Amino acid sequence: MKMNPKFKIGDRVSVLDEAVDGVVVSVANDAVTIDSADGFTLTYNVNELIITHNSSMLGNSIQSVDLNNVLKEKEIPKPRSFVKEKKLKGEIPPPEFDLHIEKLVKNFRGMSNYDILTLQSDTAKRHVEFAIRNRIPKIVFIHGVGEGILKSELDFLLGRYPNVDFRDANYQKYGLGATEVFIRQAKQD
Repeated sequence: MKMNPKFKIGDRVSVLDEAVDGVVVSVANDAVTIDSADGFTLTYNVNELIITHNSSMLGNSIQSVDLNNVLKEKEIPKPRSFVKEKKLKGEIPPPEFDLHIEKLVKNFRGMSNYDILTLQSDTAKRHVEFAIRNRIPKIVFIHGVGEGILKSELDFLLGRYPNVDFRDANYQKYGLGATEVFIRQAKQD
């Protein structure tokens, strides 16, 4: 009788395709006989079983972790993993306009969703037209993520200007809740 080195008598096992757990009582070639937790003696192929560890073995492996090494690893500062936006020396950052309603009015209780969206759209329109008149090449609108209604309205508004391009703003700086607006300047005579 050839023993299978994968399983030993006394190993705790689980059956892969069934909700059966048990303890190995004999191993013969590829046949493993177990006493199930329900009190049955069952035989399975070695490919149908997996060794499980009891909680005391888990406790022993947790205790074997060296706490001092873990604390030392936590003390070592890890390098920061963000990419800093490159700026030219003396470059002025673009103006940012927060379109969240609480930034636009002191008290918005009593305003309907339509009134809020209209106020936010009108504010964005005023800022875009101001930037065009004053030849400001780039502005940023902070609209937040939410359900995307304000962003959609902003995209529709900006799409109506032939000399305006826009895209999602820098993800590292703003996340998904901002739009960068670029104003192409007409040549002056």
